[in-house]
Amino acid sequence: MGAYWAFVQEFKRKEKLGIIHSFEKTVVVGKPITPLELAGNGLFGFIIGYKLIYAAVNYQALVNSPQDFILSAQGNLAGGIIAAAALMYWAYSENKKQVLAQPKTQKVKVQPHELMGNILLWAAIWGFAGAKVFNALENWGDFMKDPVGMLIGFSGLTFYGGLICGGAAVLYIANKHGIKPLNMLDIGAPGMMLSYGIGRIGCQMAGDGDWGKDNLAPKPHWLNWAPDWMWSFKFPHNVNDEGVPIANCVGRFCHELANPVWPTSFYELVTCILLFFFLWSIRSYIKAPGVMFGIYLLLNGTERFLIEFIRVNTRYHIGSISFPQAQLIAILLFLLGVVLIASGLKNGNKAMASHG
Repeated sequence: MGAYWAFVQEFKRKEKLGIIHSFEKTVVVGKPITPLELAGNGLFGFIIGYKLIYAAVNYQALVNSPQDFILSAQGNLAGGIIAAAALMYWAYSENKKQVLAQPKTQKVKVQPHELMGNILLWAAIWGFAGAKVFNALENWGDFMKDPVGMLIGFSGLTFYGGLICGGAAVLYIANKHGIKPLNMLDIGAPGMMLSYGIGRIGCQMAGDGDWGKDNLAPKPHWLNWAPDWMWSFKFPHNVNDEGVPIANCVGRFCHELANPVWPTSFYELVTCILLFFFLWSIRSYIKAPGVMFGIYLLLNGTERFLIEFIRVNTRYHIGSISFPQAQLIAILLFLLGVVLIASGLKNGNKAMASHG
């Protein structure tokens, strides 16, 4: 939601500046709904009703294990049929109000920010796929033990995999509608930084494994104003159920880490939200295409490279050299950021010289 808001604001700002433009799309108005569209509505309604009614009747099972509950084949058949019929009837009746005796073809103007629905959908699909594939590559041993479980489960996601594959899908859609890749990257830079910071709030609160290495050092005096968990934290009730049992705890998620660790997810959420405000504050001063995204890559790469020194991670080994996948990608993104900034400034200076 944070990224969606930031993307829309940047789309509108860039359009006002004349950097990106609206485009025309041909639509057919007044045609009746097709059987395939009705079936699609029915399928969607069935899934919602099948699970929603079953969840209402078996609420405790949902609370105990939401992921297993949602992904299971269990559900309420009657609820699914009723919801499917209701949604199909609604779609049919709404369409009937707009049906014309003679459907007509017309062109409509589409504002660039109206692409966000498509962008959000495809970024989610390809981003999730990329995050799963990169996680499998990063944890190859675990992947070979259970390839299907690692690829279809919701746990185990690698941010850079989602960024690369989701970003590629966004660039394809934007370019298809006349938005140049560098302009699209610039539009997305602040929103991507914001969404990463917001995402880390979930990591910190859930305790999903994105924590740091053991931190047994006492909290320094200059940090006395801060709660202890900002310095070191055992992540009690973490969703991975890692660590040792918590005394007198009943139910699921009754474990905490044996030793306190660096709360790296907290450090990242603070850092990246502050970096978002920085990017947001300078965006109107950046004129050359690609420079804003280059700055984002510099900041993102630096932040991730540094946090990996105190974060738990899987390491690659090449001879005597050992390094995390995230640090390697962070270095590559940093270098790409340098290239984008240098290229953008060079082209911008050339443009100014030719106008002068």
